[in-house]
Amino acid sequence: MPFLQRLVYALVAVSSIAGFIYIGQDIIVPFAFAVLLSVLLLPANKFLERKKVPRVIAIMLTLTFSIIFIATLIYFLASQIGSFIDDIPAIKKQLQVHFKSLQSWLYQQFSITRSSQTQFLNDAAEKFKDGGQGFLSQSISTATQSVLVLILLPVYSFLLLYYRDMIRKFLIDVFDGKDESKVKDVLIESRVIVQSYMIGLLIELGIVAVINSSGFFILGIKYAIFLGVFAAILNLIPYIGMLIASVFCMLITLTTSTHISDVFWVGVILTIVQFIDNNIIMPKVVSSKVKINALLSIIGVLIGGALAGVSGMFLSIPALAILKAIFDRVENLKPWGMLLGDEITGTSKKIILKKIIGLKK
Repeated sequence: MPFLQRLVYALVAVSSIAGFIYIGQDIIVPFAFAVLLSVLLLPANKFLERKKVPRVIAIMLTLTFSIIFIATLIYFLASQIGSFIDDIPAIKKQLQVHFKSLQSWLYQQFSITRSSQTQFLNDAAEKFKDGGQGFLSQSISTATQSVLVLILLPVYSFLLLYYRDMIRKFLIDVFDGKDESKVKDVLIESRVIVQSYMIGLLIELGIVAVINSSGFFILGIKYAIFLGVFAAILNLIPYIGMLIASVFCMLITLTTSTHISDVFWVGVILTIVQFIDNNIIMPKVVSSKVKINALLSIIGVLIGGALAGVSGMFLSIPALAILKAIFDRVENLKPWGMLLGDEITGTSKKIILKKIIGLKK
């Protein structure tokens, strides 16, 4: 088949898959999270079944513990947000003080009068008001999707764990007999990738939350635990999450602290934690099984966000890792697997060694 024809087929297939994900995200996203949770709980289920515990009871026990963990985390965040909402009047007052200081600074430095600044803000507010309805509908849609995920997650997870043998046999039998070993390898590697990635993320979440909260406590920042945990949760979204967390934490600190320097130190702490996370915690804890290069990771996160919002950002990395496992075992797709990988291409050590030997001769 000519290259251009293969390229057209590939583009049509990718566009069709992207359109399917975008249109059916309300169904696909809960199912994808259920797959991740099922793979994460699979070792515990197998352990209980080896101890002669019936499969249904084993699944219900592991799901119950996971639901309690998720509910505890949601309750903690909700209580912290509640206390934050109670302090909104004081936050508004503090924000007005900072705003007046900013107006005076702009007038002194750039000779921009307060009336001009107020007019600019009114115009911006009017524009925001015009697009407010779309923003509100998008927020309602996101909230509805989150509730739908929480409702369907345990149901999907239970059924996936209960019918896992049948699903595995289907995935093997649907391909030709000659590809059976490759399919088994892909299934095993995908399971290992997802398990190591999810367990690593949970450990990373705890470590980053403790470091963030400790740093904020030392500074005396209000809502130290809430901001530390919130930043750690956003950090689960690769590359983009910590940037959003930094802006959010610095803004909250600006409205709750009387010292502008606290905003700077919050940014410093988050930058240091991000550096430690990227160079120590992530490589050591999250495991080297997810070998996706940074360029494709960022592109994948952005595409996932465009197709399915925040959920798509989170799901993009394990999806890319599974795709790489598939591409590496299909002859015609191996170049794509190489493109996803993090192996730095270029002059190999053997070629360099031959050149050195040649120079010596």
